Amino acid sequence: MPTQSNISNLDTLQFDNRFVRELPGDPEPDNYRRQVYQACYSLVRPKTVKQPRLLAYSAEMAQQLGISSEACESEDFCQVFAGNRLAEGMQAYASCYGGHQFGHWAGQLGDGRAINLGEVVDHRNQHWTLQLKGAGPTPYSRSADGLAVLRSSIREFLCSEAMHHLGVPTTRALSVILTGEQVVRDMFYDGNPQLEPGAVVCRVAPSFTRFGNFQLFTARDDLDSLKTLVEFTIRADFPHLGEPSKAVYLQWFEEVCRLTAQMIAHWQRVGFVHGVMNTDNMSILGLTIDYGPYGWLENYDPNWTPNTTDAQGRRYRFGNQPKIAYWNLVQLANALYPLIQKAEPLQQALNVYTSTFEQTWRSMMADKLGLLAFDPVNDEALVADLASLLQASETDMTLFYRGLADIAMDSIEADFYSLLEGTSYGSVNSETQQLAGLWFKSYKARLQRDNRPQPERIQAMNAANPLYVLRNYLAQQAIDLAEQEDYSMVRELLEVLRHPYTQQAGKERFAEKRPDWAKQRAGCSMLSCSS
Repeated sequence: MPTQSNISNLDTLQFDNRFVRELPGDPEPDNYRRQVYQACYSLVRPKTVKQPRLLAYSAEMAQQLGISSEACESEDFCQVFAGNRLAEGMQAYASCYGGHQFGHWAGQLGDGRAINLGEVVDHRNQHWTLQLKGAGPTPYSRSADGLAVLRSSIREFLCSEAMHHLGVPTTRALSVILTGEQVVRDMFYDGNPQLEPGAVVCRVAPSFTRFGNFQLFTARDDLDSLKTLVEFTIRADFPHLGEPSKAVYLQWFEEVCRLTAQMIAHWQRVGFVHGVMNTDNMSILGLTIDYGPYGWLENYDPNWTPNTTDAQGRRYRFGNQPKIAYWNLVQLANALYPLIQKAEPLQQALNVYTSTFEQTWRSMMADKLGLLAFDPVNDEALVADLASLLQASETDMTLFYRGLADIAMDSIEADFYSLLEGTSYGSVNSETQQLAGLWFKSYKARLQRDNRPQPERIQAMNAANPLYVLRNYLAQQAIDLAEQEDYSMVRELLEVLRHPYTQQAGKERFAEKRPDWAKQRAGCSMLSCSS
């Protein structure tokens, strides 16, 4: 039984549920699948589960929210963040939105397996929306059950926190809790469903508003609701822009473009591939949202996607992410056009995305290579040639860039060849070796031109190039153990990934190339949307 102090720690959190209070809601109180019109949300309670049990929690996120460690380890915490009990001040709801999926308009989508608990106000007066993923059906669940399985919940929990510590704009995760129930899933969509352990993740973000929230109202010609949502979003999430007006709408859209560009540049910096960049998976705050079939580049291949659903078209491949983000912003611009009535200022805002991404990407590449600043005249070719070399040699992106910091200006070609071979998944043939020699010569000359002190360069490179990322095979190993009720690796990974840029003694196995056995194994390379 929970103690009174543990209960009160959750029941005394300060909630300010602006989204529900200020926006139009669905008048229908019953929870059944349907089209919802002229509403931003539907009130809905999470599904009660049999035997909630804590698997792991983020101590940092809990501290930010004002939840003590004692409360996090209490039975009451499990009850609340599995969805069995609403703490004082919580008001549960599911959001209504639409979106483009794989380039095609899909109509109403909405929170099909996500239920928001409310908005906590922390000690800095910042709002944090708490959202349970896998907490049961909502009016937006369509033909699905609204539940989540252990494997996808672990992946989302770990990746949310890993991305934060990498410095990538992202939603966060507070906890992952086992439900004590079994969930049916057809992991490969091949007609062979299996029973899997169920779980619920508590996701956290200042807002979970997506591009698709605005798109749906425009698609339905519900411009009153569109205007209401835009003005609420500006006041709640972009108050520094001032009181909403047509001019402020444009400033807001420009900021969304800028934030999105910065997020995508970070994805490219660390080699992250989202896998499902549908417009309903794009945050209005420029946060990475919805961790499904994601992955990190191992052997460098700009055409790689982790999503089995996208295997043929590869729309969401690594090298295409910057273009897809722009395409998605165009769809948001189309949704906002009825409020602006002019295309030119929207296009000018879209141009901000292009210029911000280019500037941010160049700056990040300079950091990754240890350069004082990016020289567009010479460094474009240096970066492009390196990308070709990494692809030709099937080089592990994370390990290569990390190792590159140790290459000194007086290093010889053999040192560079050794790095390339040690981080390659294939064999470095004579043609590739010739490319490597040419590139290394150009790189050494570029470093000599900067004449940057080596300790300073190494420090800068190691701050831009992580040593530890959440490789899919590592996540799968943690999942395999968790399914046997051994949660040690989940917790160990969580701790290692809190310091991705710092070498950690005894954690060498988390900074190694993907083993051969993991190349084709389910969950270790490509994943389905069911993952």
